Amino acid sequence: MNRDLTKGPVMGSMLRFAIPMILGDLLQQCYNVADTLIVGKYLGRNALAAVGSSFTLMTFLTSILLGLCMGSGAVFSIRFGQRDEDGLREGAHAAFALIAALTLALNVLAFAGLDWVRVFLRVPAEVWGMMREYLAIIFGGIAATFLYNYFASFLRAVGNSLAPLAFLAVSAALNVALDLWFVLGLGRGVAGAAQATVIAQYISGVGIAAYALAGYPQLRPGRGRFRVKPACIREIAGFSVLTCVQQSVMNLGILMVQGLVNSFGPTVMAAFAAAVKIDAFAYMPVQDFGNAFSTFIAQNYGAGEEGRIRAGLRGAVAAALAFCAVVSALVCVFARPLMGLFVEAGETGTILEGVRYLRIEGAFYCGIGCLFLLYGLYRALGRPGMSVVLTVVSLGTRVALAHLLSAVPAIGVAGIWWSVPIGWLLADAVGLLYYRRRQGALFARD
Repeated sequence: MNRDLTKGPVMGSMLRFAIPMILGDLLQQCYNVADTLIVGKYLGRNALAAVGSSFTLMTFLTSILLGLCMGSGAVFSIRFGQRDEDGLREGAHAAFALIAALTLALNVLAFAGLDWVRVFLRVPAEVWGMMREYLAIIFGGIAATFLYNYFASFLRAVGNSLAPLAFLAVSAALNVALDLWFVLGLGRGVAGAAQATVIAQYISGVGIAAYALAGYPQLRPGRGRFRVKPACIREIAGFSVLTCVQQSVMNLGILMVQGLVNSFGPTVMAAFAAAVKIDAFAYMPVQDFGNAFSTFIAQNYGAGEEGRIRAGLRGAVAAALAFCAVVSALVCVFARPLMGLFVEAGETGTILEGVRYLRIEGAFYCGIGCLFLLYGLYRALGRPGMSVVLTVVSLGTRVALAHLLSAVPAIGVAGIWWSVPIGWLLADAVGLLYYRRRQGALFARD
């Protein structure tokens, strides 16, 4: 079902659109968590460290595709708001051609650079064998990631957030079932966990592609239909490349921090692997709300509805901060039992380090909630470069402080954890200052 976000109650429209997106990514996190939980409980600390480090690397690689799809989605939303059917069709074709070509290049580079991963991430010898085995399989799912995210971005841009949720739900359930079968039933170890994930990814990617092509004629290739104009490519690239840079810079910073974490050994690696999954699960709803907010802003920007944009902005900030305050309290209070879900009770060092991470990060979720809204706002208003600036501020601070603080013996690995919220808060300050000074120009359309 398509949803026109330029009409109806502002917060009601935004929330009804956002809820399926939130549920979808919670399902995504569920099957990421399933990998971590099953591996951590049944294959041990080193296997958990291997899969956790692999997940960070894969998040970086797929963030490139996600950024391209999100940027394209902003263009689709604007065209939908303008009721420009031809522009929507041309944009969809141009985005598909551009992102498919880059997906192929990324896949080739991933396999070619597999053996360099150990050096870049400083992976300990006792972890590398399992990590390489996992990555050699998981890289095969990059094309499926492209299919799902491209078609999901198009569907969400035209107001259909239910279909991506349905395909992700099937994929999540299948992944959990296959994880249990391959790892526990067939004894395939980390390779089984990777195989389960890749199969589930292709089910969702191919399924959503078939659904979208059947229901939306703008997407179908054919004589006279698949038109890729240079001007359209430039417009898509203008939105998509900068959003891609923003996403990839963000995850490159996380990847660089992962290398620093790995230098502290398997215990800290395992703690980080488990705590990051809990962390992502906790703030994922507000990240998806930020993406729904971005679609709302883009459609109304295309339709010239400045009043709805401002009302949506006020409501979104209040909702995001209220949610983050509640989740912060829950994570800080229940940090220890949450870590116990992933780690055997005897691994006390791993549990204690994970609890410390969660209590530091969890206290500042309002910072990341505000940042997600700023990313969505600037992307929707045709200022993706500002999102890149905020990401550089956040991640640059995080990487620099992580290395500086962790080198102080009295602080150690806790310096890595503290660098994250400091980066969030600095980026928020820059983004809000820019908004206060430029808000009149931001809402002006060419």
